[in-house]
Amino acid sequence: MNKQLRNQSRLLAILSQSPRRTRVVFVALYLVIFTWSANRFGVPIDRIAVTAWILVAFIFANVGRPWRSQRDMLRDWSIFAGMLFAYEYSRGLADQLGRPVAFTLLRDIDRAMFFGVDPNVWIQKELNISPVLAWYEYPLAVTYMTHFIFPPGVAVVLWWISRTEWVRYVRRLTILFFLSVITYVMLPAAPPWMAARDGYLEPVQRITARGWSGMGLHTVSKIFDRGAAISNPVAALPSLHAACALLVVAFFWSRIPRLLRPISLVFPAAMALCLVYFGEHWVIDIILGWLYVGAAFWLAARWEGRRTVRRA
Repeated sequence: MNKQLRNQSRLLAILSQSPRRTRVVFVALYLVIFTWSANRFGVPIDRIAVTAWILVAFIFANVGRPWRSQRDMLRDWSIFAGMLFAYEYSRGLADQLGRPVAFTLLRDIDRAMFFGVDPNVWIQKELNISPVLAWYEYPLAVTYMTHFIFPPGVAVVLWWISRTEWVRYVRRLTILFFLSVITYVMLPAAPPWMAARDGYLEPVQRITARGWSGMGLHTVSKIFDRGAAISNPVAALPSLHAACALLVVAFFWSRIPRLLRPISLVFPAAMALCLVYFGEHWVIDIILGWLYVGAAFWLAARWEGRRTVRRA
């Protein structure tokens, strides 16, 4: 018992002498807890759970820093919380303004781009959806779920490594969310699965979660169903899934070796494919999401350029 206490005291002494080493230990502990929770209860996808996990990650990554840094952490985290909850309440704002849901506008735009063909209907027919899952449904299901972990996870890592880079990343993400929420409020639009359900489109199955069930991870599929039930179902235009996937790649583009840059584009391309195939988004949703990423980078660069000139 005494030996165990001595070992614990020695460990605490080492950690107290090296704040950076302490943070590494706590971040590793956080990853272990998150992995266990995801395996036991499923990957968190509703905004409240995601916000809570981000807050815990910031707390763990901030261990050993001075109180001023703790205050900055709370201020920085509030930006993320504000973005996520703004998305959640965008449906309520649209309802209060009395904005009608567009069921045919995006469908007609897709048909015009593809010469009268509905891409969602076509791809589900070509890939022959049946009770037996195809091999490609599994990686596409994983690709779809990365949206709930990858963009906020990048923010957590950046905040821990370099707050300057974190500010640049979150500035672009904030502009993207701001533009998207405005669009959701002003133009609530039904996704393909909803348009098909209400008779505005040929049958389109919403098969987003069944890949996880096929892998035996029913907890993940149930969490997805619960998250889909409380999220804004008419926040189709633009697609934040497509936008965030491209934003992450675009942010690190200059740091990616030239030979690997074409490979990095596989991620946003795979996200676009699964969104259309799963019946979650129209093609125009994806294109507009990518355009919003370009707008976010342009606006952020202009802001940063003006601040640099002003300081100089």
